[in-house]
Amino acid sequence: MSLRALIADDEPLARALVREYLRAHADIEVVAEADNGLAAARCIQDQAPALVFLDIQMPKLGGLEVLQATGLRRGVIFTTAYDQHALAAFDLHAVDYLLKPFSQARFDAALDRARRLLREDAPAVQRLVGAQPLRRVLIRDGAELRVLLLDEVEYIEAQADYVAFHHRGRDHLKLQRISELEGQLDPSRFVRVHRSFIVNLGQVHSVERTDSDAHAVRLRSGKQIPVSRSGYERLRGAL
Repeated sequence: MSLRALIADDEPLARALVREYLRAHADIEVVAEADNGLAAARCIQDQAPALVFLDIQMPKLGGLEVLQATGLRRGVIFTTAYDQHALAAFDLHAVDYLLKPFSQARFDAALDRARRLLREDAPAVQRLVGAQPLRRVLIRDGAELRVLLLDEVEYIEAQADYVAFHHRGRDHLKLQRISELEGQLDPSRFVRVHRSFIVNLGQVHSVERTDSDAHAVRLRSGKQIPVSRSGYERLRGAL
């Protein structure tokens, strides 16, 4: 069975080299190429490749941000021009990577490791990506994919199996549970103040007591968000 592959790198020569090295692997079919992180995320969403050669530093979205935005956790081979010592953390997490310039032999070894990752139940890339707080999210807007900077999101609201990101006067829905999203956010920037609401601390104007002797957060926009008893304790700790 052939494996569908995506090559994502902003350097045309780097993409050409990966394609050349793949000629020795008849089971790999290149279905798309991308020259920036947003295009890579779109390809992952639309093409669902089993294998991705992903540059760490790209315009619009970096490699780790692409993984965070798309939820991709398997069959990833990072490519990078970083010094090998800076990649020690990647090795500790057993993440496959190619340090530019790389040989055919090094490429083949990384590809073998990626094939093994595909057979594992909990690939190591999950631990690496999960350790990085989200900074951007990928949102489908009609037929388009948009990137939202989380620092610009006012608050996040649970809506059944979706979350709504309130951003510059608009709501953007994403299929995800709020409890799952909460664990991906930076706790120094975002606090879950209610079972249905997460607020951006940078958007908080004040914390007010309501008529029912409960509390609410007043955001800079004037929006009032209810605060539960446990949410109030978390909010006090964060502030």
